[in-house]
Amino acid sequence: MSSEIKGTGVALITPFHIYGTIDFTSLGKIVEHVISKGVDFIVALGTTSEAATLSKDEKHAVIEYIIEVVDKRVPIVMGVGGNNTQEVIDYIKSNSFDGIDCILSVAPYYNKPQQKGLYYHFKNIATASPVPLILYNVPGRTCSNIDTETTIRLAHEFDNVIGIKEASGDLIQIMQIIKKRPKNFKVFSGDDALTFPLLMLGADGVISVIANAFPKEFSFMVNNSLKGNRKKAGNIHYSLIDIIQALFEDGNPSGIKAMLDILGLCSNNLRLPLVKVNKATHNKLQQLVENYSSPEVIN
Repeated sequence: MSSEIKGTGVALITPFHIYGTIDFTSLGKIVEHVISKGVDFIVALGTTSEAATLSKDEKHAVIEYIIEVVDKRVPIVMGVGGNNTQEVIDYIKSNSFDGIDCILSVAPYYNKPQQKGLYYHFKNIATASPVPLILYNVPGRTCSNIDTETTIRLAHEFDNVIGIKEASGDLIQIMQIIKKRPKNFKVFSGDDALTFPLLMLGADGVISVIANAFPKEFSFMVNNSLKGNRKKAGNIHYSLIDIIQALFEDGNPSGIKAMLDILGLCSNNLRLPLVKVNKATHNKLQQLVENYSSPEVIN
């Protein structure tokens, strides 16, 4: 199913009860919400899921539940990464990936490896993985940028390295990847605000945060961008840009959880060290959401 991993992917949150346990009922509601509104694939246990605060047993329970609820309707990409290469490999070798179509693996954080270290890190993960691999470049969180040459080298040398989620914000770097990549290597936007322009430049899709809340609108924008319907796609992009900007003012996933609470899809609970958005940001999000109406082009 890896060939079908394109278009709009949603980086799922993990809902929590007020006392801290996982709210599986709300998780199922959000999965149904995003699938019914048109997303093309789901990303589980990524950064937006607060995976760093989940135990191994909780991660297993979350992924098994998502596999059950999705029921093969869309591909599932699972976040598997870390800054200890051997530990990531051991995890891959000791787990079943039944029901998982692809791995999303973030660049090692904190260690700040050289490009040679990044290459060998992902080479070993690609060699160990029983499913295709999408690289995840987000230097704003990791302090570790996967540069163009390293990305292209991995793309050419490993058939199962099928794409990259690019959240560097460096348009020149991303354009160079699009220019130099092999034929079937996909480039996904990792930044909701830059998705429309990146699609116009030749990217293949997005792994989105706002699609948790507005899957219909964001999927419409992505699909029309990929079809070359620039005007229709642009109308949606500009209708959402203020919401997207406000969404990240107090960090992710604090913003999207506040928004999902406003929409009645889950409670606004996070695990430390993350906390809720401040009151001013919450009020701004609430006003933006309540005043939002989809452009006529989508109806």
